[in-house]
Amino acid sequence: MSHISTDKAPKPVGLYPHARRVGNLLFLSGVGPRRAGTDEIPGLVTDKHGNFIEFDFAAQCHSVFENVRTILEESGSSWDKLVDVTVFLVDMKRDFQTYNKIYAEYFKDNQPCRTTVGIDALPTAIAIELKCVATID
Repeated sequence: MSHISTDKAPKPVGLYPHARRVGNLLFLSGVGPRRAGTDEIPGLVTDKHGNFIEFDFAAQCHSVFENVRTILEESGSSWDKLVDVTVFLVDMKRDFQTYNKIYAEYFKDNQPCRTTVGIDALPTAIAIELKCVATID
């Protein structure tokens, strides 16, 4: 078993690796849309009190998919080797339709199993997080 972390993806918000390889499976820890090297959340601008000034859920979706892709590639896997995706949405009613549309753009060819879960909150002000499993050679 090996732990995998990369500076090319957002830093975890706790003590855990970006991914862990077990045999020919790669398990990704929860991945959000924050940008690597910063705490910036694409599509989100807040005031000094944390209140939303601007919110673009589509920007968060694109960013989280790119972060997953980065971790997969840094781990020696790839997008087309994803076999299972669990998505956590903090506002299912507001965001599911947008998520589902963007998901279909990214997964035209590879169609892993998928579960979508509505939750109350995530550890940072993000609106989406993905938990993924992929194969690795």
